[in-house]
Amino acid sequence: MTNIVNILYLVACFLIILSIRTLAVPRSARFGNILGMVGMLMAFVGAFISVNLPNFWVVISIIVVGGVVGVYAGLKVKIASLPQMIAVFNGFGGLAAVCIALSEVIDFSKNYFDNMIGLVIGGLAFSGSMVAFVKLQGFISGKSVHFPLQQALNLLLLMIVLVLGSSYIVTQDIGVFLVLGVLVLFLGVLLVLPVGGADMPVIISILNACSGWATVGIGMSLDIMLLVIVGSIVGAGGSILAYIMMKSMKRSFFNILTGNFINSNLLKDENVKMAQTGSPEEAAFIMENATKIIIVPGYGMAVAQAQYAVKAMTDLLQNKYGVEVKFAIHPVAGRMPGHMNVLLAEANVDYSEVFEMNDINNEFSSTDVVYVIGANDITNPEAKNNPQSPLYGMPVLDVEKAKTIFFVKRSLGVGYSGVENPLFYAPNTIMLYGDAKDVTEKIVKSLELN
Repeated sequence: MTNIVNILYLVACFLIILSIRTLAVPRSARFGNILGMVGMLMAFVGAFISVNLPNFWVVISIIVVGGVVGVYAGLKVKIASLPQMIAVFNGFGGLAAVCIALSEVIDFSKNYFDNMIGLVIGGLAFSGSMVAFVKLQGFISGKSVHFPLQQALNLLLLMIVLVLGSSYIVTQDIGVFLVLGVLVLFLGVLLVLPVGGADMPVIISILNACSGWATVGIGMSLDIMLLVIVGSIVGAGGSILAYIMMKSMKRSFFNILTGNFINSNLLKDENVKMAQTGSPEEAAFIMENATKIIIVPGYGMAVAQAQYAVKAMTDLLQNKYGVEVKFAIHPVAGRMPGHMNVLLAEANVDYSEVFEMNDINNEFSSTDVVYVIGANDITNPEAKNNPQSPLYGMPVLDVEKAKTIFFVKRSLGVGYSGVENPLFYAPNTIMLYGDAKDVTEKIVKSLELN
């Protein structure tokens, strides 16, 4: 029986690793998801036949309920709300590690260090992910939340957590373990509260990595190599992705956790400014006479679910008018890593037309039209020009260098970071007010009629 379980776990690991590999390419992503689900199913089967469950049907019922909830959430969640769902599911992974660690301690497990690691990292992943969820959902402000002596309190709590963790390993006192768990949950909340909206994709990657490392700790505690392998993959992947994004944004881990201390309201220009406005019909006329267009998708495209209209507009411009169209993706566009890539892949946009920021930034100066869809912070020139701006130092897309910029927004409101974008008032910017899907569909209609 042991050999069968080990074979199932080995095949499950292989399928999950292959799944992650195929997810790197949009065309094979759907097949990669299937491979991952098959791998997880084999892991379930291996777990069931390796232990004697006294409450078999209770466990089966719980799994069925969880599966139904997961399927329902996956089918019903809107693309704009995908980051919130990722945050919640990631948090549940951390919570699972906490529950297993508690059960192992109550059952007098002697893997003290492993259980402590599962509790601490899993607790941080759970409470931090829940704060990320409520900020993304809009239940609390998405801006940095600060209060006096906040960082001093975080440092004090971190030191106490380290002392209690070490104390538990030495004393094996369950009371110390429980107090440690409460403090860790509180610390996770305090660590994520200061994180601003522009840094949210990075913190989601960090929390995802935490849930993976917590799984490694639990895998070592339960002596299940499958958990160790898969947890290591998740932990390493999340860590590498967070590092890549921090490097591309020129941000440090400390900067992200401390948030922005500058009051962006003090940076607003009180002078009366006028933004040029235009119509979808005017935008269509300028676009059809352009040679090169770059589309910059942002969270506004996700909210309006405008990706299909954008795809239709792209096809018309390319096939009917012979315009070169490219997409520029900022590393932190949207509310989670790869958010815009997912949207464009869903609409079957050719991946050869999609470029990362570093690969396309030098092309804006030779571009006739830039079509920006609700991407405030990642196009804000203040990040390059104003040392007093909270965004200063973050690499942004050089859209201001294009001949004409169409900015699709509902209003002149600030971005998720709360920083005003002077690009709205630039002489080469034309605002197209309205829902991104509606505005883009009107442009498509005009392109079809012209």
